[in-house]
Amino acid sequence: MSARLAARLARRELRGGLRGFRIFLACLALGVAAIAAVGMVRSAIQSGLERESAAMLGGDAEIELTYRYANDEERAWMRATASTVSEVVDFRGMAVVERNGETERGLTQIRAVDDAYPLVGQVRLEPEMPLDRAFAGADGLPGIVMERALSDRLALAPGDRVRLGMQEFVLMAVLARYPDSAAGGFGLGPRSLVLARDLEARGSLAEGTLFSSHYRLDLPGGADLQSLEDEAETRFEGSGLRWRDARRGAGGTERFVDRLGSFLVLIGLSGLAVGGVGISAAVRAYLAGKTETIATLRTLGAARATIFLTYFLQIGALTLLGLAIGLVLGVLAPLALAPLITARLPIPAEFAVYPRPLIEAALYGALVAMIFTLWPLARTENVRAATLFRDAMGAGRALPRRRYMGAIAALLAVLLGAAVLFSGTWRLTLSTAGGIAGALVLLSLAALGVQALAQRFGRGLRGRPGLRLALGAIGKRGGETGSVVLSLGLGLSVLASVGQIDGNLRRAIADDLPEVAPAYFFLDIQPDQIEGFRARLDGDAQVSRTDSAPMLRGIISEINGRPAREVADHWVLHGDRGLTYSAAPPDGEDIVAGDWWAEDYTGPPLVSFAEEGAMEIGLGLGDEITVNVLGRDVTATIANLRRVDFGSAAIAFVMSMNPGALAGAPHSWIATVYAEEEAEAAILRDLARRYPNITAIRVRDAIDQVTRVIDGIAAATRYGAAATLLTGFLVLIGAAAAGERSRTYEAAILKTLGASRARILASFALRAALLGAAAGLVALGAGILGGWAVSYFVMETEFSVIWSSAIGIVLGGAWRAFWRASALRGVR
Repeated sequence: MSARLAARLARRELRGGLRGFRIFLACLALGVAAIAAVGMVRSAIQSGLERESAAMLGGDAEIELTYRYANDEERAWMRATASTVSEVVDFRGMAVVERNGETERGLTQIRAVDDAYPLVGQVRLEPEMPLDRAFAGADGLPGIVMERALSDRLALAPGDRVRLGMQEFVLMAVLARYPDSAAGGFGLGPRSLVLARDLEARGSLAEGTLFSSHYRLDLPGGADLQSLEDEAETRFEGSGLRWRDARRGAGGTERFVDRLGSFLVLIGLSGLAVGGVGISAAVRAYLAGKTETIATLRTLGAARATIFLTYFLQIGALTLLGLAIGLVLGVLAPLALAPLITARLPIPAEFAVYPRPLIEAALYGALVAMIFTLWPLARTENVRAATLFRDAMGAGRALPRRRYMGAIAALLAVLLGAAVLFSGTWRLTLSTAGGIAGALVLLSLAALGVQALAQRFGRGLRGRPGLRLALGAIGKRGGETGSVVLSLGLGLSVLASVGQIDGNLRRAIADDLPEVAPAYFFLDIQPDQIEGFRARLDGDAQVSRTDSAPMLRGIISEINGRPAREVADHWVLHGDRGLTYSAAPPDGEDIVAGDWWAEDYTGPPLVSFAEEGAMEIGLGLGDEITVNVLGRDVTATIANLRRVDFGSAAIAFVMSMNPGALAGAPHSWIATVYAEEEAEAAILRDLARRYPNITAIRVRDAIDQVTRVIDGIAAATRYGAAATLLTGFLVLIGAAAAGERSRTYEAAILKTLGASRARILASFALRAALLGAAAGLVALGAGILGGWAVSYFVMETEFSVIWSSAIGIVLGGAWRAFWRASALRGVR
């Protein structure tokens, strides 16, 4: 009977419309829409990657080898297994253009392919033509196609000539799209496609050149990919072979999209938490206006449970409406923007209505709504029949009863568990939750502090009635101080953290670049070229330092006789790593454990390992590691540990072996050159003319490319933070609307006592500006603390306050609160 009565009362209450719940609905709908939209875009990309997995990989499966081509046995197995095999060679090179006596150079990521390329998908060229026609070339020269970024940089048009190493090509078309664009991973230069035999004819891929060979397999229908992977890894164990197939064709791209999407969803949860403050304020204000109704119902004999259930059902129905609005917006926005998003994405996306992100957003929204409405709903029990026409919602118990506190705690646990489950990154989720909780506690304490300070200074203030009125309103118990500081402060805290992290990351990359970083990295220097290379630079007064080292690449396959991946999951064990040899300890690196081998050492292989990596993997002196180099296993004992600074942009290796361990292995040299900026062009020109096979990477260009990636991530994060701030702004409007009656009453009393309209408005504006400044200052502290934590513990970079961003946050907080006060200019 109680539930039926409560449902009937709730239905009658809802007949009054949505008055008082517009901000409630807006906060809930905006938070749900943001989470749903991010989830929809992430699902669209993941679906596109899954659909185009084989095309992005370049075949049903791929075998990758580092520094070498497949041998006869490996080729025979691939031909017997696959219907078609396509060989692709990937490496970096310099595209050189000579015109009017001047030379232009550009770094390019070269993909040398065979006639079977591409096995899956299509290459699109501008102007349109078949790929084999483009490779046929013109005027007796082979053809090349390159991405527009490179052709524009070198001012090339179809028909112009360009040189790669010692081979001249004619540009036939611009490479608009190619199917396996994600297979090459991160590249430092735009892509160029050529036929492999055109390079091989001039020996452009000299022995020791840094390259990787990829063998794409077109498998018969119904092939068991897992069985083939197991067979290949067992048959060619120790060869350095790496297998990928269409089950994970996008590789790191898919993981990156998933992690970035999870991060943005967590930022959306921060916005929903801000909206929760508005939800709670709206429910509290609505119930305060229902005090008389609740007291009347209690007079007529309604039980506490009936009262609670009445308004719980009413607010539950409005919550469902807010969720529905948010989900609709979260679906419509990505679908409407799909053409724009697809055009800007370098990877495929298949936009549709996906249930998982909608379920996730709805669950988050429902849990947040329940958490933030239970508290004010529980206080309806404080309204008694004897308190009719009194402000019972502001009196009585400060905290709800234990059962309600227990329910709120259980809902928080469910919310946190759902966030961990959906995001798949428990560390990031718990860190985000801890940051939000910490910010809410800090802001709550700040609100109490602001109230206490306002009460203290307001009492003894004389001669400034406007300021006294403002301080009195701020210090009033049950006023708007708490909701304003919480809502605005949390949104600004998220924005401040993003600003500090972004600024410090950029500073870590860019600060002191000329003093710390070399001007160029030079790759693929052949052993017979290194002496001439050094001689050119040693005699240059504008070159302050030149470092060089032999360079190989190897894969750590075993540790103490066990497969390396079973020992630890560490970045050093993922893929191939740089490897060098040296008779003497490298300059600038301290030996922290063990001893370096003698310069004339000729015994079993020894290796020096980077201290930090060894500690994280669990390696120590005397441990054995097996490194596959060019298909040959080299088992070496760890003789010493070195302290290596990988952030210095200097030459740094995880592993260095004694020279005898790698005797006879083909290799090249790498070098770094520290020079004045005005000398860089001449150095590159002279070395490229003498040694056309050498690849030069300008460090500033590499830094710029990394910065562009960071720009994209930071922009997406800022959009999420801006949505959080917008939610906080809506909460401010709701707080203004909820307190409109009391401020109108206050203004009327002041007018009766002779206060002018200008003085009243000035008092309201001053009150808002002070609250905004207080929220901004607290948000600044929380943002700096959050930025420091992420920079220090996650990114492991130095931290310093970015004051331009910090001051902007405080001023923004004060301005937004001041703008809110303008809603009262109609008071008379």
